[in-house]
Order: sequence, then structure tokens, then C-alpha cells
Amino acid sequence: MLMVTPTAIEAVRTITSAEGTPSDAGLRISSNDGAATLSLAIVEGPADQDQVLAVEGTRIFLDEQVAGFLEDKVLDTGLDPNGQGTFILGQQDGDAPLV
Repeated sequence: MLMVTPTAIEAVRTITSAEGTPSDAGLRISSNDGAATLSLAIVEGPADQDQVLAVEGTRIFLDEQVAGFLEDKVLDTGLDPNGQGTFILGQQDGDAPLV
């Protein structure tokens, strides 16, 4: 199952609790090309076939094309080369804490 770091949980919580965002909103991870390219978006709720990952008050929706690909991954946050906050996807290791 996709692991989510505490910093990623906080980032999702911050984004989905912004003023005007529906209370059931979540971060949706999807793909149009079989997980070769991932897209992230804040959406009102999951699509019909999405897996819903509820972690510490946040909701992450995984489209059926990416759910299997993300099973051994961890979602984290970091800075891109321009210093902007971004989500980072990495490989789980045996020592990483489950969140």
C-alpha cells in the first residue's frame, strides 16, 4: 500500500482544507498512460473505481491504473530545483515507518 510521510499528510491537509474546498475533497493521483506519467489534482471526491486512502484526516484517491504501481511507493514532499514545494514519490524501504 502507498505509504504517506507526515510532511505529505500535512501538505495534503493544508491544500484540501483551503477556503472554498469541499469538506470531502482529497488528492487524486491518476494516469492516462498506465502509470508512465502521474497526475495529481485536488478533487471533490473519488471517481467510481478509485481506491481511497484515508490517513490522519486526509484523503488520497488512487485511480485504478496507478494503485498497483503505487503499492511499494512512498509519497513525500520536498523542493523542486526552483525552490517550490512539490510532492515526491519514492521507493519504500524496509526501515521506513508506516503511516
